[in-house]
Amino acid sequence: MSDFRAAAMTSKAWPFEEARRLLKRYESGAPEKGYVLFETGYGPSGLPHIGTFGEVLRTTMVRRAFEVISDIPTRLICFSDDLDGMRKVPGNVPNQEMLAEHLQKPLTSVPDPFGTHDSFGDHNNAMLQRFLDTFGFQYDFISARSFYRDGHFDEILLRCAERYDDLMKIMLKSLREERQQTYSIFLPIHPETGRVQYVPMKHVDAKDGTVTFDDEAGREWTLPVTGGHVKLQWKPDFGARWAALGVDFEMYGKEHATNEKIYDAICRTLGARPPEHFSYELFLDDQGQKISKSSGNGISIDEWLSYAATESLSYFMYQKPKTAKRLHFDVIPKAVDEYHQQLRAYAGQDADQRAANPVFHIHAGDVPKSNMVVSFAMLLNLASVAHAKDKDALWGFIRRYAPEAAPDTHPDLDAAAGFALKYYEDFVAPHKRFRAPTDQERAAMEELSACLGDADRALDVIARKNAQEGKDDPLPEVDWTDEEFLQSIVFAVGKTHGFDPLRAWFSGLYEVLLGATQGPRFGGFIALYGLEETRALIADGLAGKLAA
Repeated sequence: MSDFRAAAMTSKAWPFEEARRLLKRYESGAPEKGYVLFETGYGPSGLPHIGTFGEVLRTTMVRRAFEVISDIPTRLICFSDDLDGMRKVPGNVPNQEMLAEHLQKPLTSVPDPFGTHDSFGDHNNAMLQRFLDTFGFQYDFISARSFYRDGHFDEILLRCAERYDDLMKIMLKSLREERQQTYSIFLPIHPETGRVQYVPMKHVDAKDGTVTFDDEAGREWTLPVTGGHVKLQWKPDFGARWAALGVDFEMYGKEHATNEKIYDAICRTLGARPPEHFSYELFLDDQGQKISKSSGNGISIDEWLSYAATESLSYFMYQKPKTAKRLHFDVIPKAVDEYHQQLRAYAGQDADQRAANPVFHIHAGDVPKSNMVVSFAMLLNLASVAHAKDKDALWGFIRRYAPEAAPDTHPDLDAAAGFALKYYEDFVAPHKRFRAPTDQERAAMEELSACLGDADRALDVIARKNAQEGKDDPLPEVDWTDEEFLQSIVFAVGKTHGFDPLRAWFSGLYEVLLGATQGPRFGGFIALYGLEETRALIADGLAGKLAA
């Protein structure tokens, strides 16, 4: 066993924990079908969204973790329930009146409002596959329409007819009394109108494999359960699909957790073993409310990718999937910088540490190097004080700070510079609030400005800070390009001017000079922005020009 596989077998990283749980299903060998099957489900009533990305990404992370600890082949299926009836017209598509004429028809029988595909379901399936392909996911796509109509589901549907009473007992326990009177696990598709019928069954003939029902007009019909004439209600469909495909692992959002026992019972009643489950928490908006596609109160994947690279979103998705998290614009800078911190750490880590590092799971072990020599947070502050309007302006400062860096050799940094400019304009600039300094802050900032570029004054204030603390530390070597040396000056000025707690000094710098309540490590900011530029910024702050 390799060192990394050994590390993976004990790692507390959640993908490896799930992979080990899944491996226990097949301790004696590979399943009869020859592979371990992962599944994600998709309701194609709308366009793919950030939750779709998160579910497929997290499932893929468990799949890749399983491949580290086992030699059993794997397969991922993305299943689209495109036979589901269109219950309402989506508000974000054209030709609303036309769509309203096709309510309750399967999505693959509803005309495409965009006019590009054979049906609305086909359009949204194409969007889903394009979406998944854009992010490089490896999967097999299955349409419910073909699954039902081409006979792949026939065996299980006939078994549903045979065990109809047992399946109904499972479902009826979960329903209110009035719903019980009209419920059936089968939803016939009307042979004339093409609409999905939500009606009770008058008779289920297990021998002939048919169902008999009255439609809304009171006419009686008998249809075979096979061949796409009938579909299953969504809860029975969940468990029946597991049984038909032999699904081994499926994750879903917290809203499904209460139905898990129903799905499992359906699957067992149909003679199959339910898959391993993983229930993840939902995302919250900036007010702590659950994000909803219909209300649009969250952040879309396109919006995230307007301000940061995909890997930062993957990092956010990896973190604590069983904890409800705020998914709003203000989490983006932190996600970008933490992702690159983990990238930089990975190169020097041992097998145990790498197995627990999020970037291993984001990149399936093929982890790139980070070339972000300037943090995203620092780029935001640079965009602010430099009044930069394009990347070239930022690169002027970056090259001075890191002469080896260039857009073609540091593409991540170049992209981040563009993202930072847009993020700054949209989210930082509108909320900047400068203030005038207090007398204490003014005196300290004047001394900080005087120290920058003056080695004797800089070393003197550091010596005074050491004496104040009763320390006899040697003075640092003067290096005006070293952010640690610059940070020691900023720190010493704050201490010798009596700021207690010291964070009040840094808050003053941020509020007076940057117009923000939080900011960067100030020594690093000086190294990037420049000594003279920082002195000019301090002068403007003390003169009231920034607050004005």
